[in-house]
Amino acid sequence: MTVIKPYCSLSQLKKIIRKARLRLLELHHNAHAGHIGGNLSCLDSLVVLYDAVLSEDDAFVLSKGHSAGALYVALWSCGVLTDEDLQTFAQDGTRLGVHTPANLIPSVLFGTGSLGHGPSLAAGLALGKRLQGIPGRVFCLCSDGEWQEGSCWESLIFAVHQKLSNLHLVLDVNGLQAFGTTVEVASLDLESLAGRLTAFGAAVATCDGHDLLALVEHLNCPEDGQRPSVLLLRTCKGKGLPFLENSLASHYWPLTDEQYFQGRAIIEDDDA
Repeated sequence: MTVIKPYCSLSQLKKIIRKARLRLLELHHNAHAGHIGGNLSCLDSLVVLYDAVLSEDDAFVLSKGHSAGALYVALWSCGVLTDEDLQTFAQDGTRLGVHTPANLIPSVLFGTGSLGHGPSLAAGLALGKRLQGIPGRVFCLCSDGEWQEGSCWESLIFAVHQKLSNLHLVLDVNGLQAFGTTVEVASLDLESLAGRLTAFGAAVATCDGHDLLALVEHLNCPEDGQRPSVLLLRTCKGKGLPFLENSLASHYWPLTDEQYFQGRAIIEDDDA
């Protein structure tokens, strides 16, 4: 049975997601910042984590550093950041850089953006919790493309060897990276990733990364007890904006004024 935090029903969660998408568009448009596609592909999972899954004992690491905007909006959705905070995104002297800083924002423990570092940091946190007898889980959001980094696989070997069942890696599998599809660049699709991760000894599951109920169920699943878990999210780069969905350009280019207003109109008209 799916358990959602008492203050956040599924219908409330859908409304939060809609507001978060609008706020993310505004955030990136005002800052003239790129990477909107990859932010939209993981926004649903981040909002679900912060509004329906994470407890005060849990920790989160954003390895997919290009999606700092989505993380800030998720923190805004649960009251950690304010509108005034978001208005400083990517501005001089801000705490809200294009990549997350360390120890400047509540609950953001590490500065990330050099891809592939997050799983190692998260594994260290998980081991530290166990050694100190501290309760709680550690979640780490990664991109699919960064699993071309050897450090990701080294951290998984470590986590499996240490039986870090409190470690939960979440991979945003949108199938696109800087210079093409993950299949073209490195033969990495969801099926091959699942097989390789399983072979390394992780407990692997997959789900629709935009199905809110499925996200709540999978992210709140019981610990395996003997090994770390990896959840592969089937996502769409640029989710919610048909003119950007599955577009490689959305990895780089900021929204034009026309795209911003078109995107707002699409999301505002979406009753789902």
